[in-house]
Amino acid sequence: MANGTTGGTGATGTTRTDRRARIAVAAVFLTNGAVFSNLLPRYPEIKASLELSNAQLGTAVAAFPFGALLAGLTASTLVRRFRSSRVATFGMVVVAVGILLAGLAPSWGLLAAALFVAGAADAVVDVGQNAHALRVQRRYGRSIFNSFHATWSAGSVLGGLMGSAAAGLAIPLGLHLGVSAGIFVTVALVAYRFLLPGPEDSEREPTESPARVRSRAGGRALLVVLVLGVIASAGALVEDSGASWAAVYLSGSLGAAAAVAGLGFVALQALEFLGRVVGDRLVDRFGQRAVARGGATVVVVAMGLALAFPTVPGTIVGFGLAGLGVATLIPAAMHAADELPGLPTGAGLTVVSWLLRIGFLVAPPVVGLVADATSLRVGLLVVPLAGLVILAGAGALPRRAVRHAESTKPS
Repeated sequence: MANGTTGGTGATGTTRTDRRARIAVAAVFLTNGAVFSNLLPRYPEIKASLELSNAQLGTAVAAFPFGALLAGLTASTLVRRFRSSRVATFGMVVVAVGILLAGLAPSWGLLAAALFVAGAADAVVDVGQNAHALRVQRRYGRSIFNSFHATWSAGSVLGGLMGSAAAGLAIPLGLHLGVSAGIFVTVALVAYRFLLPGPEDSEREPTESPARVRSRAGGRALLVVLVLGVIASAGALVEDSGASWAAVYLSGSLGAAAAVAGLGFVALQALEFLGRVVGDRLVDRFGQRAVARGGATVVVVAMGLALAFPTVPGTIVGFGLAGLGVATLIPAAMHAADELPGLPTGAGLTVVSWLLRIGFLVAPPVVGLVADATSLRVGLLVVPLAGLVILAGAGALPRRAVRHAESTKPS
């Protein structure tokens, strides 16, 4: 048993509080995916109304991960002070307001500023919700972490469909994003009352003092965290390419209608969701390393073929399979970093969460600059290249899954 107050470490030992907390964390993940995704299918409209070039849109979109990068390292301090439950839920209010202001922005500068604020808040929310999800997983005593990220993907699909429908119906941006913010912020705030109480380390069973752990944290542990951050960044780059450019590429380069253009991102998130639904079982059976390598191969082949032979249906399928390929990657990197011996509690999760934001920061302006110099089709080659990076770095992931019930037993 991980802790005398947790209600047991197995599925049969979970309490009503544990089960409610699992549902509540899933609801927070859903809102986090849905709020931002409502904006993405409206990017072509924003680009046209503000008369932005590809590079200008890419730079404005990059303000979101730039804000996240600057704020990300403050997350662990905020979580320790206010608890992950409060950081995750109340931070969503700031994210929603930022997204609404981005949709209403009358200029490039204000668009970038609004996305910067939303991104900074999102980075803190991201660490808070993942830290709380890992707390719930420890109480369950088995792998359920991918299921939370699956719910995030479901929220992204829901938000993408809402945004695509709103674009197709020409609903004003302010009305659309205002209604979206009101709905999902309400869900997050209701979920707060059912999240776990108590300190963040309540479910951990320390086997040695924090000072001794820190003294043993050498170069190897830090190097592994760095590699985990790089492969998480590659996964983020794949996700962001679908989020930032799928609709623009489908509508501009391939001539898809507004309602169809949003389906590239929806396909990516939908198949990513399916991959995360079965992800815990796949990882337990084949190990995180093998699953990551198989998924990276899918990314390289699927998007390589979609870009080599460009059609609207083929591109939508390519983005979808890319989402399937990276489905378990970011959760795997976060989980591996959080359990890495030789680092203080929570340090690995915070660093990897921060490093993966580099992928979100670098991708939009790089793709935009390449697109302006050549074509958006060439710019999107970053997706299969990211798959190659994942293949190269997957050795840092565990070969086999480590069962939580064993890792939380007292020594």
